[in-house]
Amino acid sequence: MPRPDQRPISVLVVDDHPMLREGVAAVLQLQDDMRLVGEAQSGAEGVARFRELRPDVTLMDLQMPGMDGVQAIEAIRSEAPNAKIVVLTTYDGDAKALRALRAGAAGYLLKSSLRKELIETIRDVHAGRKHVSTAMAQRMAVHAVDERLSEREIAILRLVADGNQNKQIAWELSISEETVKAHLKSIFGKLDVSDRTHAVTVAVRRGMIDL
Repeated sequence: MPRPDQRPISVLVVDDHPMLREGVAAVLQLQDDMRLVGEAQSGAEGVARFRELRPDVTLMDLQMPGMDGVQAIEAIRSEAPNAKIVVLTTYDGDAKALRALRAGAAGYLLKSSLRKELIETIRDVHAGRKHVSTAMAQRMAVHAVDERLSEREIAILRLVADGNQNKQIAWELSISEETVKAHLKSIFGKLDVSDRTHAVTVAVRRGMIDL
């Protein structure tokens, strides 16, 4: 219960799934100390609604058409460095979480945990604390000391995932086949895999690339 001198925490939800937005609205409706002030169904609309509403806390999906969640977080934080943003996602890959946190997210919450953790997360983030679910924090800790893939290696992995062979990848990126092979060797070492298929599987699971 909020004290008489406290206004409710204003919340904006940005997600392209109406049912998710309705679910968040239903959960917030039960709280005396917070209220849903707006909704958006894309990253670009989310940025526009943030400018208009200046909510205390923004709930942001990662995977949306057009401007994705990380880009929207970066856009909002470039204008409002103190904006408090919580990622809501179905993706538990550590790489996605790290990108969102580096972009300025203060919380990272799996949609499967909404009913259990949403309210606590909003309160924590509004109070200036970071909130990452225990499972997600453990997943990130496991890979904390791993060497990161370079942008070129990510680009090569995406082309591998699309079914391209080394010759096609070399042509696409204007590099030699030997360079492609050297990058693949580096990728295999960093991901601790021995072949292309396994590399793509691990990269997708960890959120490094999308299929």
